[in-house]
Amino acid sequence: MDKPTEVRTPTLDDVARVAGVSRATVSRAIRDTRGVAAELKEVVGRAIVETGYVPNRAARSLASGRTGSVLVAVSGTDAEQGGVAETDVFADPFFSRVISGVVRTLRTLDTQPVLLLVESDTDRADVLANVRQGAADGALLVSTHSDDPLPAAFAAAGLPAVTFARPASGAPLSFVDIANHDGGRLAAEHLAATGAQRVALIAGPDDVPSAQDRARGFRDTMARRGQAFPPTAYGDFTLESGERAMAEILAQAPDVDGVFAANDLMALGAMHELQARGRRVPGDVAIVGFDDSVIATIARPALTTVRQPIEEMAAQMARILVAQINDPTLRPSSVIFDPVLVTRGSA
Repeated sequence: MDKPTEVRTPTLDDVARVAGVSRATVSRAIRDTRGVAAELKEVVGRAIVETGYVPNRAARSLASGRTGSVLVAVSGTDAEQGGVAETDVFADPFFSRVISGVVRTLRTLDTQPVLLLVESDTDRADVLANVRQGAADGALLVSTHSDDPLPAAFAAAGLPAVTFARPASGAPLSFVDIANHDGGRLAAEHLAATGAQRVALIAGPDDVPSAQDRARGFRDTMARRGQAFPPTAYGDFTLESGERAMAEILAQAPDVDGVFAANDLMALGAMHELQARGRRVPGDVAIVGFDDSVIATIARPALTTVRQPIEEMAAQMARILVAQINDPTLRPSSVIFDPVLVTRGSA
């Protein structure tokens, strides 16, 4: 009986032979090292396809001292503390869009994401320890709590990390954010342009910097138009809190004819409350949200909202973190995105 033919695994030397370059050049091209011409990378890429070579991640990790993975730490998922319940994280438009943007971008950077839902001090200690002990190369921090200690802990330890939104603690970490104050201004300007004379605000939690900035931008702009003290109620970025806040506002100001809600879910909740009371949107009350999530497109009427490009922001987070891992001398940086008003049927 004939022995089965042994299948040899293609090596880096095979790629170098087919590409007509040195083994070292192939290695640099695979690592996407600066100084390797785009044309040469293309030649190496064709040789990899021709030979069937698969880079050995374990070998590269041993050589570089890196794992090729980063943590995506979603902090503030403890519902008892006012966060999002673990089972609802993937259903929440904000979290699902962040995770989607991060995962797609890390894939193009040959980096593996490891998702951790952080619900306790023990979880936070585990996130820090994983990076400190080399189980992951860095962390992307996404938090719903202004008092989240993780950003300050990473900054104090000098470990690579990037946050979604400016760290409330002032920790010197790289972050991406949107110009929230400008977003509040856009909402106010649009409601004023519709002719609304009695506007109100459904603000996010008063201890969250992004919510504070959106509210401030809205109030400042309305004050310039003679409406200095819009009736205000607070929610926690959930649909139910939007319903409750709208009911509070109607108790304060039954004649309200324009509402800005600090996110789309609360705007949808406000719309539900108004419609349940026989108020037409936008005929009686115009509504503007914030995020431009899928919620805005399925609402009836479709929601006018301030667009926050969450997927693009998450992608930028990933790129910044990988750059810092590759070059530890990089200083903390920030990227601020500009909001855009998307006009639909609700205002």
